[in-house]
Amino acid sequence: MKDSYLKIRFFFICGLLFVMSVEVEASWKDYRDKPDNWYNRVDGWQIADNILSWQSEEGSWPKNTDTMSKGFSRDKDSKIKGTFDNGATVDEMRFLARISRVTDDSRYKEAFLKGLGHILKAQYPTGGWPQSYPPGRHYPRHITFNDNTMVNIMRLLREIATLSDYSFVDGELRKAAQAAFDKGIDCILKCQIRVDDRLTVWCSQHDEVTLQPRPARIYELVSLSGSESAGILRLLMEVDDPDPNIIRAVEAGAEWYETAKLEGIEQIKKDGDTIITKNPEAPAMWARFYEIETNTPFFCGRDGIKKYSLSEIERERRIGYSWYGQWGKAVADDYQKWKLKLDDKN
Repeated sequence: MKDSYLKIRFFFICGLLFVMSVEVEASWKDYRDKPDNWYNRVDGWQIADNILSWQSEEGSWPKNTDTMSKGFSRDKDSKIKGTFDNGATVDEMRFLARISRVTDDSRYKEAFLKGLGHILKAQYPTGGWPQSYPPGRHYPRHITFNDNTMVNIMRLLREIATLSDYSFVDGELRKAAQAAFDKGIDCILKCQIRVDDRLTVWCSQHDEVTLQPRPARIYELVSLSGSESAGILRLLMEVDDPDPNIIRAVEAGAEWYETAKLEGIEQIKKDGDTIITKNPEAPAMWARFYEIETNTPFFCGRDGIKKYSLSEIERERRIGYSWYGQWGKAVADDYQKWKLKLDDKN
């Protein structure tokens, strides 16, 4: 009995030490609700200085990196690779905007303006943004909706154009931010995929010139995206006084989500694997990828071959990617509110 108790206590302590050792990456959401006076203290200054150290020569910031808790300390010849992917750049700029307004420190303002100039320069003539700038030669050069890259950029631009937190930005630059946002909306509307002359949703990437759907990594084929399209639709629903083109795009997208929902199945984790089972009581799900021609969910492993069942691809891809989600629920919830708001205006 005593041995069992000691074993339980030992494993409990080991687990506790492991949890305490895990480094949690700081982000803008940890600081956005801080009062103004917090930004004008040592803690705020230190975070801002850390952010400055991570800015690339072009004006962006790296992804999957804690740019707030610690400064850039590698070899001085190391090159920082900035990007817009995975939420990079936009949140560093939000922090710098806030502290620049509060402290009036020219270093923070200059870094923010450099980032803004980088974003404006990176926008394609067709209105979209690549995953990073300058764009690469392969799929990152395409207009990138994947992981909400373009949506994140556009939300920041709208904030710059309209919110008082950005009052330190020159009026002409704020107008440029609004113009870039409007151009992005036009791009989104033109990218929306038509099937049999009916508007549906979007692919994760679109060609930067022709605006046609494009693949990304070998297991990310051309598709109707059940994931990224949700972020796009929710952005469109945030537009004040939407014109008929935006209204038509939103209504078509919401209808597509209704037709594409998958009922009676459930995704579970079992024995280190991801398994799809039947469950009539499970909430509706949506697949990550749908075939454009048939609206059929599909899956793909590292062989690049399309499969129609998750069990047909290798385990590493089954557990290492989000193949199903409840993205359509957020769309449906927002759509009902949007319709009520629209009806009230009319």
